[in-house]
Amino acid sequence: MYRRKTQQRSFPGPEDVLRQTLPNGITLLVRENFDSPAVVMSGYVQAGAEDTPPDVAGLAGFATDVMQRGTQQRSFEQLYEEVESIGASFGVSGSTHITSFGAKGLAEYLPLLLDILNDVLRHPAWRPEQVEKARAEILTALQEREHDTAQMSSLVFHELVYPEAHPYHWSGLGYPETIGRLTATDLEQFHTRHFAPQGMVLVVIGAVKAETAVQEVTSALGDWQGSRPARAPLPPAPPLTERRERRITIPDKTQSNLILGWPGPERLHPDFIPCFVANTILGVFGMYGRLGQSVRVQNGLAYYVYSSLDGGIGPGPWDVVAGVNPANVDRVIELVLAELRRFRDTLVPAAELEDIKSYLTGSLPLQLETNEGVARALLNIERYHLGLDYLQRYRDMIMAITASQVREAARRWLDPEHFALAVVNPEAPADADHGG
Repeated sequence: MYRRKTQQRSFPGPEDVLRQTLPNGITLLVRENFDSPAVVMSGYVQAGAEDTPPDVAGLAGFATDVMQRGTQQRSFEQLYEEVESIGASFGVSGSTHITSFGAKGLAEYLPLLLDILNDVLRHPAWRPEQVEKARAEILTALQEREHDTAQMSSLVFHELVYPEAHPYHWSGLGYPETIGRLTATDLEQFHTRHFAPQGMVLVVIGAVKAETAVQEVTSALGDWQGSRPARAPLPPAPPLTERRERRITIPDKTQSNLILGWPGPERLHPDFIPCFVANTILGVFGMYGRLGQSVRVQNGLAYYVYSSLDGGIGPGPWDVVAGVNPANVDRVIELVLAELRRFRDTLVPAAELEDIKSYLTGSLPLQLETNEGVARALLNIERYHLGLDYLQRYRDMIMAITASQVREAARRWLDPEHFALAVVNPEAPADADHGG
């Protein structure tokens, strides 16, 4: 049974988080926090770029953009005047697997924020002028991407790592040719087919009693009916068995950007936690971990360098990202590969591993200091079926990781001989000898 905890600052868990699934398939999680008068509402619907074929890449994000530009009951101006008049915030954004939403305001306005959320998710208007405004903004963003070294290196990297049958191969923002030919009817049909309460998750954190939150959510969204098509399993993203490399140029730039990496483990893969610890050692802790120490501090060859592990529903990338002087690209690649080989070949010293564990466990309370942080954590817990006691178990999981587990995870996932490498260079190399 749900019980309130008297110690509000303890980690969220089954004792103070109410979890309830409504008859229409919406899962609701509520945590009371009366330390401030605000309430945060965050969640997602199971609709995203995964649901669209490559020839309409960008459709999901385009539709999401237009959805928040007015409903059948509220014009664009009315919608945002209503939000701003109560000092609140509201937004919707699309991604590969889900469409996320969020709102924040005084707790007394929770019914109004839920009404706005219900209206946006269920009754978008698809007004022609708003469709064209959204299209123009997306096309502008695509033009800007073509001149952005970081964005283009990411685009090329994903094309190298993932096969064309995989949704991660394609840009969620789309391409000029796909966005240019999409119609309001296409957007509306995508919404009708894929937006449904089935699989929706909603988190409410703040100065509202849990039972009241359930009543308000049920009143606003409980009559939403319908289901979305079943998704096929994600296609495989096989380990790389060769070095895949692509270098492109962008005129009028002074810096090169490179991304080197592989398909990584899914969030629920048994290797994820050891890989998470390994990634923190490699390119996160302190001044960007061992990579930052080697490439930037000791050799002065990068403006920045770090590693990133994007475990999610599918095998998101595990990669190394660097911004460097164009003259130093190949030397930086050599240093990164040398650091990877050392990481695979030698055990992490006990003192270094203990420092990493202290950092990872010590930073968790900071992430949970705000209602927004708690909402993010609960959404991840629900999305990946981690269990409501996950945050309470987190420290023990991290502290149990051994140096051998870290090395074995690195050996399985970080291959310094077979990888994808995307490099975006200026049109002409710079003359400088170092980048930082």
